[in-house]
Amino acid sequence: MEPETLKICKYGDDVLKEKAAEVREMGQRIVDLAAAMAQTMHQAPGIGLAAPQVGESLRLITVDLSVGENAGELLVVINPLILETEGHETSEEGCLSVPGYSLPVKRSARILLQGILLDGRELRAEFDGLLARVLQHEIDHLDGMLIVDRQSSLKRSLIRKEINQKRKSGEW
Repeated sequence: MEPETLKICKYGDDVLKEKAAEVREMGQRIVDLAAAMAQTMHQAPGIGLAAPQVGESLRLITVDLSVGENAGELLVVINPLILETEGHETSEEGCLSVPGYSLPVKRSARILLQGILLDGRELRAEFDGLLARVLQHEIDHLDGMLIVDRQSSLKRSLIRKEINQKRKSGEW
């Protein structure tokens, strides 16, 4: 049976502003949620998705740079935590919760990440390049932060105004 596809929350939804709760129990609910998130991310299509983006305020992320083309590339991390960072890079980022926008975001070039894999094993690994960027982007979601929040106050204000107009016209 194929996992269900979930509704992706958009900028302005309250759940996206909250700090997500730690996952305390690894059970079937988390396994099912991770499968549904991966399905939703692949169909969008996207390369990363955090549980708050599908209305679940939990510290759970899915990342797959292959967009479902290579099953071995799907990475599900529970309670991810960045332990160390190194260097910086600025690059354009899109977000499934902020559709139609691509914004410059400064991120660490390298990260040391700790978390729990879906099978219960501990993950502690270094990441760089696009994968490091996507992991940081998804962890931002767990902390109630979006790419819009990483812009200057002027740019943030302009984007908010545009999105509010789109919301009023039913486009959002």
